[in-house]
Amino acid sequence: MSVISVIIPARNEAQSIGPTIDGIRDAFREHQLEFEIIIVNDGSTDGTGKVVKYIADKDSHVRIIRNEEPYGFGYAIRKGLDNFRGDMVIIAMADASDDPQDMIRYVEQVEAGADCCFGSRWNKEVKVKDYPFIKYALNRIVNGFINVLFNLGYNDVTNAFKCYSREAIEGIKPIVSRHFNITVELPLKAIIRGYTYKVIPTQWYQRKKGISKLKIQEMGSRYLYVIIHVFLERLLCGADYKKKGS
Repeated sequence: MSVISVIIPARNEAQSIGPTIDGIRDAFREHQLEFEIIIVNDGSTDGTGKVVKYIADKDSHVRIIRNEEPYGFGYAIRKGLDNFRGDMVIIAMADASDDPQDMIRYVEQVEAGADCCFGSRWNKEVKVKDYPFIKYALNRIVNGFINVLFNLGYNDVTNAFKCYSREAIEGIKPIVSRHFNITVELPLKAIIRGYTYKVIPTQWYQRKKGISKLKIQEMGSRYLYVIIHVFLERLLCGADYKKKGS
């Protein structure tokens, strides 16, 4: 049986992290899956570390890893990717915006043979409520640009919530992103380096507590940098990778 690792970067998420962990544990236990939940504490000052340590002391499925400076969403994910033990890894948010039942569907796709499974919140089968308008507009612009540049049929590249096999993670290293632009780097590198992927509709829920850590300015130069970085790799080195399919 596969072991699934869930990596959750967390910065000042003391109010949300407990329910997030509970939801994931319940779903995985319901389906009798082997799993670990890794919380990467990204320099929190609000007691996030204490909340997770309390949970981890009672449940060996939960681990806490302390990210060292410099802090940042990308650095925290990279820390988790260097320490996960599973056969596949799911990256999820600390604010319970991702549905644990979608994680089960990710696992099913990877166990069926896909190297990766990506979610789409912008599918006809999904109803997204209360998504901030400015964030939505920028999301659609960035994803549209990526689709044109890479000729993809996938409309939610920027969503962090994705699943990768261990082989795919090892194959897309080294990872250069330091912040939220890692959400673009990981799937684009997996795609251009020939790893197979499936896309499924996934739910999204507005956070109930705390505030979003995404800064609008990160939708600019940092995203553009990593998009150009991966595009040049495909353009100049694409022949180095043997395509496995789509």
